[in-house]
Amino acid sequence: MKAELLAPAGNLKKLKVAIHYGADAVYLGGKAFSLRAFSDNFTEEELEEGIAYAHARGKKVYVCANIFAKNEDFKELANYFKLLERLKVDGVLVSDLGVFRVLREAAPTLSVHISTQANTLNKEAARFWKEAGASRVVLARELSIAEIKEIHEAVPDLELEAFVHGATCISYSGRCLLSDYLTSRPSNRGECVQACRFQYELRAREQGGDWFPVTEDERGAYLLSGKDLNMSAHLEELGAAGVCSFKIEGRMKGEYYLATVVNAYRRLLDGADIKLMQRELLAASHRDYTEFNAFGRNDNTVSYDDNKTEGTCDFIAVVTNYKDGRAYAEMRGRFYEGDILEVLSPTDAFLKEVKVIDLCDAAGQIQPDAKRVQEIYSFECPFKLNEGDILRRRKERNSEKSL
Repeated sequence: MKAELLAPAGNLKKLKVAIHYGADAVYLGGKAFSLRAFSDNFTEEELEEGIAYAHARGKKVYVCANIFAKNEDFKELANYFKLLERLKVDGVLVSDLGVFRVLREAAPTLSVHISTQANTLNKEAARFWKEAGASRVVLARELSIAEIKEIHEAVPDLELEAFVHGATCISYSGRCLLSDYLTSRPSNRGECVQACRFQYELRAREQGGDWFPVTEDERGAYLLSGKDLNMSAHLEELGAAGVCSFKIEGRMKGEYYLATVVNAYRRLLDGADIKLMQRELLAASHRDYTEFNAFGRNDNTVSYDDNKTEGTCDFIAVVTNYKDGRAYAEMRGRFYEGDILEVLSPTDAFLKEVKVIDLCDAAGQIQPDAKRVQEIYSFECPFKLNEGDILRRRKERNSEKSL
């Protein structure tokens, strides 16, 4: 079976971005019952539109209902699952046994996927979920490739989904109480404030009762902040171990990040050069990369030095049209007449460069400086671009411009 590339969709626009750049399926949340309450998420109307958009292009949509539910949540759950059944979603992610039971009773035709929040770490748990009626399990991030292979061999008719890229968590697959403890925002109810990403200072008490700081350097340390997962070099091994769906983390990430990462993994699955695509994965903001526990216990998964690297490119514009040799693009970052912009695209235009010549504003007036955010600017372009393609500028070009 051909591996599925599964991308996050924090809202309707991001759903379209993910599909444009090559995702086979997207996962998203409605306005309730999802573990990303601070993402835009989808209204009922947006769900209907997004599912229709995806299905018209042969893509799948999975909906998250993976909170750890309390009694009050069950008042609306059955009706919500019936809605998802009517909308013909391709799968529903759950982690709670009670939610699982209600889903199976209220919407028996829906495919059930067990969320990574359920912490499936072994073949017996996987066997239980399969026998209970689940069609897929999203494996805990803590597993090695060898352990995944064991699970697949024990339960070969169960689909296995695994994260291949994005943020990791200091807790078992997100079962964290730190956010709730520090900010009263429960992560297991979808309100994680990512307290693990805060900068902390570790202190110890001397015998005399005084406190003194213990820090890695003069800036303190990100003692709890995990590195970002990057399994781009090991997709073949994961597939051979039984993983049928490669999942990208990031429903809270922006359009540019999503486009960059989905495009890179799509190209890798289609046979692109690994070194080129690993360079591409540096183009968007990220933390230091890690393979986590893919090859056994790994004690080097915490990003002590800094919380985030901004990436090698600046997000400049999104293409809205191409006509008569001119590119029309919605400005997202300031650019100028004479700038060299690089194309991010699922087509052969990928990595081509264009020099901004005859820069005009939305009224068709020549402008040397594209400075109005989200205004549509146009300029000459010798090759075709498509709606949804992205224009970016290499940071080294910014450095050259300032010299």
